[in-house]
Amino acid sequence: MAATEDLEDLPGVGPATAEKLQENGFDSYQGIAVASPGELSNTADIGESSAADIINAARDEAEIGGFETGADVLERREQIGKLTWGVDAVDELLGGGVETQSITEVYGEFGAGKSQVTHELAVTVQLPEEHGGLEGSAIFVDSEDTFRPERIDQMVRGLPDEAIAAAMRTHGVVGEDEDADPADDDLLEDLTAAFLDNIHVAKAFNSNHQILLAEKAQELASESQDDEFPVRLLCVDSLTAHFRAEYVGRGELADRQQKLNKHLHDLMRVGDLNNTAVVVTNQVASNPDSFFGDPTQPIGGNILGHTSTFRLYLRKSKGDKRIVRLVDAPNLPDGEAVMRIQEGGLKPE
Repeated sequence: MAATEDLEDLPGVGPATAEKLQENGFDSYQGIAVASPGELSNTADIGESSAADIINAARDEAEIGGFETGADVLERREQIGKLTWGVDAVDELLGGGVETQSITEVYGEFGAGKSQVTHELAVTVQLPEEHGGLEGSAIFVDSEDTFRPERIDQMVRGLPDEAIAAAMRTHGVVGEDEDADPADDDLLEDLTAAFLDNIHVAKAFNSNHQILLAEKAQELASESQDDEFPVRLLCVDSLTAHFRAEYVGRGELADRQQKLNKHLHDLMRVGDLNNTAVVVTNQVASNPDSFFGDPTQPIGGNILGHTSTFRLYLRKSKGDKRIVRLVDAPNLPDGEAVMRIQEGGLKPE
């Protein structure tokens, strides 16, 4: 993270401007380099031409904005982490798990298990890498009052014994040489408390507040990168609920899509700048014109479809079974996997 004095090295950035930039999450050359002149102009209260000069200088300092070879892209992609879903069949469907530096959209009808997925990932992201985690913390933007700490407790207790023992050590519940007993209720209680401490929850009251929380998430993720558990997961549950409720009718559609587009790019920035996995849930609508196949369609239109790197469709099956269908991915074939939603979390068929 660049200090205030470093930002003042950029042309046109004095102490007051540097302070405003930092207060709004622009605390590194890279963060400024990927901003738009209009965005920076509004943030720092400067003219757009001055903002453009600052951005260009930041791009030179951060060495981004030009072309690179395919080999360079491959080397950068090797830094991408894979976060386990907790179900081998789904991880295989996703090519190893949920990717960092990408937006993964999970959509489905009410009760399909979308919020269960976000809770499970908020747990597994904290596991050591050898158990499918990223040894990181999570940010949970809650727009539908779905977050339940009690569910986190159940899912932590539902982890495999070896994962629980490893997590007890990485979270400091027991020392390296102490016995990490997965059946010890007191230790499990301490472990759950440690997991909950690493989940940063904010309730979004409307779409504008949700957009603001995405900007705050960037600040939190950036500030955490030197911590023991840096932010490695950002969940938004659900992405579209407020937008759908507040922008009603065709006359509001253009405004809704424009705001949603900005919001998605703010989320994408969090993922790209902090090597964080971004997982959003999405509501669905029924298409009455569909005569064949499943009439269920995700909300958000082409903007969400193009911005999401991975799209997963959850649908109910018998009992606690859920079908997970990979609808879209840049480098993976479509496919399906089966999982169960049980008291201990997401489990294989």
